[in-house]
Amino acid sequence: MARRLRIVLPGVPLHVIQRGSNRQVCFLDAQDFRRYLDYLHSCLAIAPCELHAYVVMSNHVHLLLSAQDTTHPSALMKALNQRYTQYFNWRYGRSGSLCEGRYKSCLVQGERYLLICQRYIELNPVRAGMVALPAQYRWSSYRANAQGMSDELLSPHSVYLRLGHDAHKRQQAYQFLFQKDLPMHTVTQLRVALNAEFAIGDQDFLRRIAEASRQPPAEIRGQTRRV
Repeated sequence: MARRLRIVLPGVPLHVIQRGSNRQVCFLDAQDFRRYLDYLHSCLAIAPCELHAYVVMSNHVHLLLSAQDTTHPSALMKALNQRYTQYFNWRYGRSGSLCEGRYKSCLVQGERYLLICQRYIELNPVRAGMVALPAQYRWSSYRANAQGMSDELLSPHSVYLRLGHDAHKRQQAYQFLFQKDLPMHTVTQLRVALNAEFAIGDQDFLRRIAEASRQPPAEIRGQTRRV
């Protein structure tokens, strides 16, 4: 069966997930996490994308990004995976692929769903039972978005910037969003949309993506979900 073509549109946020092959652990200690983020920083310069949120877990990574050049997300992930795999194989005396050959991605409607997706990403360590609060996890964008910690990786989206007139107000408003957990049905729908590799948003947004991708409406209805 032919693989589905990824849909990427200029400036439209893209939720990306890359897993370890067979769900294997890809990050064993702090050095591995730091090295991956260093490579991410350098690859963002090679294939320019704006990174809005991220989390690096032990065996997978979530990124929320956008790009004006629709070839850049794929180029970013290719360069990033190649560099990190070479490092990991050298450090641990192994060979072969480390990550699943194909990352998954899903377009995100910025105005209505960007902050929901950011929360989903940054709450991953909490859902996994690794920490009680997102601020306790070092390898995510939460402490930058919610507490103002410096993070050169991030480019805040305009939706995030509209949370407040200054950085302090934005951070307070962002923290307020995390006072309640995301409903389980929302988490499920986000996962389904990502696994379908299509889009998440309202009907107008889904219709626009359908037209841009030129996929038959019946096929699209079976691959998209609304939050």
